[in-house]
Parts: sequence; C-alpha cells; structure tokens
Amino acid sequence: MSASGGRFARFPHHIVLFLAPATIIYTLFMIYPLLDSIRLSLYATDGNDALSFSGLANYIALITDPQWSKPFWNALLNNFKFFCVHMFVQNPIGIMLAALLSLPKLTGRTTYRTLIFIPTMLSVVIIGFIWQLILSPLWGVSETLLSFIGLTDWFQPWLGQEGTTLVTLSLISVWQFVGIPMMLIYAAMLNIPHDLVEGAIIDGATHWEIFWHIKLPLILPTIAMVSILTFVANFNAFDLIYAVKGALAGPNFSSDIMGTLFYRTFFGFQLQLGNPTMGATIATMMFMVILLGVLLYLFILQRKLRRYAL
Repeated sequence: MSASGGRFARFPHHIVLFLAPATIIYTLFMIYPLLDSIRLSLYATDGNDALSFSGLANYIALITDPQWSKPFWNALLNNFKFFCVHMFVQNPIGIMLAALLSLPKLTGRTTYRTLIFIPTMLSVVIIGFIWQLILSPLWGVSETLLSFIGLTDWFQPWLGQEGTTLVTLSLISVWQFVGIPMMLIYAAMLNIPHDLVEGAIIDGATHWEIFWHIKLPLILPTIAMVSILTFVANFNAFDLIYAVKGALAGPNFSSDIMGTLFYRTFFGFQLQLGNPTMGATIATMMFMVILLGVLLYLFILQRKLRRYAL
C-alpha cells in the first residue's frame, strides 16, 4: 500500500459523517441567508422592481440621506440604550442572585432557582401582554399596588410616554431573562473548589469577602461570556418591542430598535412600502455591529482575561 493510500485510510471519515448534517443545516439557514443579504444590499430597485447593482450607495444613503439616516441613528441609539440596561441592570442582578444561591446554608435554593428561571421559558408575546395589563393606566394593577405603599403619585403611563417607554420595555426584558445570566454564573460558582471557600471561612472571612476576593475573580471569564451573549442578543432583539408596541415602536418611534426598523423597511408597514434592498442593508449593518462587538471581545477582553488567568 502506498503512503498516500495509507494516509487516506487513516482519514477520520466518521467525523465528516457526524459533522455533515449540522454543517449543511447551518449553511442553508444561516450562512446562505447572511451572504445573500449582503449581496442584496449592494443592489437597488427601480420602478419595475428590477435589481441593478449600486455598490455602496445604499450604505451611503442609510448614513447620510435624512430619509434613512434619522430612523437608522435613532434605532441604533435605542439599541445601545436597550443593551446598556441589560448590561448594567440584568447582569449585576444575575451575579447577585447567583452569589446568594451559592451560599452554603441557604435553604430552598432549588425553589428559588426554579421560580426565577420560569419567566425565561414563557413566550415573549405572553410576557408582553401580561405587562401591558399590569401597567395599563385604565385597568392595570400597578397603580393600586403603588397606592398600598403610599407611592400613588409615582404612577405614570410608562409604556405611553416617549421618555419612559424604552426603559420600561428594557426592564420587562430584564425581568424575563435575568434567569439566564444567573444560571450561567451560578454554574461557574459551583465549579469553584470547595477547599478555597472552606479555607477562607476557617480564616474568618465573611461571605462578602469570599465573594469579592475568591469567587468573583474566578468567574470573570463567565461574566465576560455572559456580557458578549447579552450584546448579541440585544442587537438581535425584536419580539418584545413588536409584541408590546407594534412595528412602529411608538410613541413617535421612541422604542424603535434595529430589529423593528429592519422589519418595517424590508416588509413594509401601513403607508411605508417594503424596500428589500434597504432592508438587507440594515440587516447587514446589524451584522457588522454585532461582529465588531464580538471581535472586540475576542481580541481585547479575552486576551486580558487569559493574561489574568496566567
């Protein structure tokens, strides 16, 4: 048998067989649509809906043309606000809950963990409908609940005001999905060697000192992973905004994000006609923003965490 024949015989064909189904499905439903969206963004349509190559004209129009740039920059800014609320509210709460659940003498941790995680398994449409009922100024119970603690004057139609709609929707999303970072960080804390914690307790360290000086440094890689997952998920957000405020993301587009802008542009809504090429341009810009965030994580934050671990 020749050397080339021996190398061919030793080739792990079973690996190709196992990877092929997932690779084919991922290519058909992820890679191909992404590449086709990028291709479509380089074209423009005429009055007869015929495609003609336009290069980067759609991107230039999206950034500079007032018809497109104003809604685009508004949606991008709102997306960053949406992400910041999750990053600086959801993730710290998730860390705090995971730290509490990891306390050795806590009773009922399984019940607490289940109750906190249940909302993540519910449909976003159901969550949006429930919170609309709760916060409604006509038949909602939020005003009554605030009156029980003497805060009736604090009640406002939070989902109907431009200045509070986006923050309110962000907090609803935080309430629903805080269980995900909690479970990821809790799992990381369970992997911390018990000898380290027990040694610190014997030395007289408090639970806060144990968390701050032992647990937190060891779960930093998990917190970084949760942060980048939060970034990707929030710049792909669409369903909660659409379920509660519709495609127009009112009032006056104050809760408009990239997902709802893409939906209106690509498919059209009410008096706005659909424009597939500009919709593909917005989708490509969403991909570029997410890609930039992931690259910054991989080449800056991840390298610092590796040096810290060493």
